[in-house]
Parts: sequence; structure tokens; C-alpha cells
Amino acid sequence: MKIDFKGITAEELTFKLNRVKLNGEEKLDIKPQFSRQVRKVNGNEKLNFVSLSVKIESTPEEPKPFDILATLVGIFEVEDVANQNEERKFVIEATKLVYPYLRAAVTNLTASAYIAPLNLPVISGPIFPEDRDQYAFTTGSDLN
Repeated sequence: MKIDFKGITAEELTFKLNRVKLNGEEKLDIKPQFSRQVRKVNGNEKLNFVSLSVKIESTPEEPKPFDILATLVGIFEVEDVANQNEERKFVIEATKLVYPYLRAAVTNLTASAYIAPLNLPVISGPIFPEDRDQYAFTTGSDLN
């Protein structure tokens, strides 16, 4: 399988400041929620888009100091995909490639809002739980 990274673009970057009052020693749990979508271009099966999003949203039960939605799209040309296992491996690798850009976008978005920048964690393995078994299989490592 051959993967050619063609570029990345921001599909959505939104920030909204919330007025949250804390009681004394209370700490906020940010709990970012990640999602991913993979799309192929009609008429060009080699061209793939991997969209990676992070969402932080305040609720009455779990107030957050801000709401964020950031979605970045990586553009890839993929050749010689022999089977579904290789396609799954591509999705995992593409996600690992796009994630640092998403991390930087969130840090820059919060810094541009003149608040303490939010740094999402550095993740060396798969981000999504459903990728972990596949990742261990394709790399021979045990992440559990």
C-alpha cells in the first residue's frame, strides 16, 4: 500500500467563551470528544479525506469555561490497497498524521482567544479505542 499525504485544511474552527464560576477548590474536567469520518471521492477511489474533530461543550451538569469545535481534513492519495485490513491500517495511520495538526489548531484557537492555551495530550498510539486491537495486530505491539 502506498500513501501520499496531499495536504490538510480546516473545515471548522469555533470558540465560545462561557462564564463559569467555580466554587473554591473545584476543578473543571474538559473531556474532549473526538470523532472521525473517512470519505472517498466519487470517480477517484485513490483520493481519500480523513476528517478529525474535537468537541468540548459545556452543559449544565458539566460546565466548561469554553465551547470548542475544531475539524481538520487530511487529504490522501492511497494506492495498492489489497484488502480491508490494509484500508483499516490506512485509516489508523492517517488519523495519527492529522492529530498533531488538530492539537496545534486547538492550542492556537484558545491562545488567540487570550485565555490559557489548551494543549490536548500527545498520543503516540491510536486515538480511538476501536483502532487499538487493529493497531496491535498490524504493529505486533500490545497496547492494553
